[in-house]
Amino acid sequence: MTEKIKALFLKYREIIMYLIFGVLTTVVSFVSYYALLYLGFHYLAAQIISWVLAVAFAFIVNKLFVFEDKTESARGLFYQIAGFVLVRLGSGVLETGLLWLSVDVADINERIAKIPVAVLTVILNYIASKLFIFKKRHK
Repeated sequence: MTEKIKALFLKYREIIMYLIFGVLTTVVSFVSYYALLYLGFHYLAAQIISWVLAVAFAFIVNKLFVFEDKTESARGLFYQIAGFVLVRLGSGVLETGLLWLSVDVADINERIAKIPVAVLTVILNYIASKLFIFKKRHK
């Protein structure tokens, strides 16, 4: 039984690790978002600040633990960070826009609206990270 579980983990390791660290990134985002709301920040300001914190955390854990990427040069690392931030900026703008639509247009509570918007963002970020940022390069 243990061998089957180990084999399944090895087969789906990247997705499992992305889900684990995706949950942790989401925790960083949600905890900072709700803490900032509690401190009196406007929900869009809280969203932007929580996004910055989550992106920094996500880059580090995705690079080191999910995709186990070993960048060999400072230039390569720079391009990775820039690409990661640009992709996350795009998804961050989408997430913020969807949050705004949900709260200000559809009149959904900002605490509830954050959940489905975040789920969509996590899925899009995995696809972008896998295909563009941490893609396996053949030497």
